Amino acid sequence: MIKKFGAVALAAAIALQCVPAMANGIMVEANGARAHGRWGGELGLGYTLSAGGFSLRPIVGAFIYQGDNDRYYEDDLSNGQTRCRDSTNGQFAKDSLCDNTAVKAYGKIEATYSIPLVAEIGGGARFSSDKVRPYGTVAVPLAPKISVKGNAGPKYYALGLKVGF
Repeated sequence: MIKKFGAVALAAAIALQCVPAMANGIMVEANGARAHGRWGGELGLGYTLSAGGFSLRPIVGAFIYQGDNDRYYEDDLSNGQTRCRDSTNGQFAKDSLCDNTAVKAYGKIEATYSIPLVAEIGGGARFSSDKVRPYGTVAVPLAPKISVKGNAGPKYYALGLKVGF
């Protein structure tokens, strides 16, 4: 997976070097998403390349979700404290083991068309865990550089904010 993610990042970097005259700038996305059969959050960083209302946007980011490690749990003790325990043997464990947060890297590429003051519409592809998921995307502006953005495709849904710089 790291090789594919590296290849996507390298391709995005080369694309950014080849067309500086079309560049609009950096963008950040923060989405609630359903991917990999789980709900979680996406935090991404991208670069927008635009010409004549059309945009191409490579994005890299992290999908943050609740992992599968149910071995550790938080136990409320009679003295009012909460401690992390190992469910296999009942022993106390490091508190960090009870944090069941998991992270998966992703890469996306989006091609869109902007209808000024109305919406940006288009499609994209999301690369993660050796899978490519196509999706449609719509972004509605809230302010000049801030949009509410939704993505939907097979086994992938996301809704959140896109902020440009």
